Amino acid sequence: MASVNYGHKRSVVGAHYGLRDWLAQGVTAALLAAFTLVVLVQVIFSSGPIGYDLWAGIFAARWMKVLTFSIIVALHWHAWIGMRNIWMDYAKPTAVRLVLQVLTIVWIVGCAGWAIEVLWRL
Repeated sequence: MASVNYGHKRSVVGAHYGLRDWLAQGVTAALLAAFTLVVLVQVIFSSGPIGYDLWAGIFAARWMKVLTFSIIVALHWHAWIGMRNIWMDYAKPTAVRLVLQVLTIVWIVGCAGWAIEVLWRL
């Protein structure tokens, strides 16, 4: 017996970023929120005036620097996914979209580098 195929094989087109991007946005958002709470708790339960010394003290511990580095990466990944989706949705000419995406990458990498430099300088 020969196998019979009915209809056409369905082909879904697109970048297929949907679920992966949605999960990445959710996970990075949760990490950013948790980190914000950790920093707020440290500031609220600290004594003395809130100034450079307090902030430097909070970020002086190695575990806090590693955690903050991870959060910097998560923040910039979160920003990249959001901006890339905006450019894919609203910048229709491919050349314009490509230029905007490249400029976004350059900006995000620059901001991440600056943030990491500030963090490790503390």
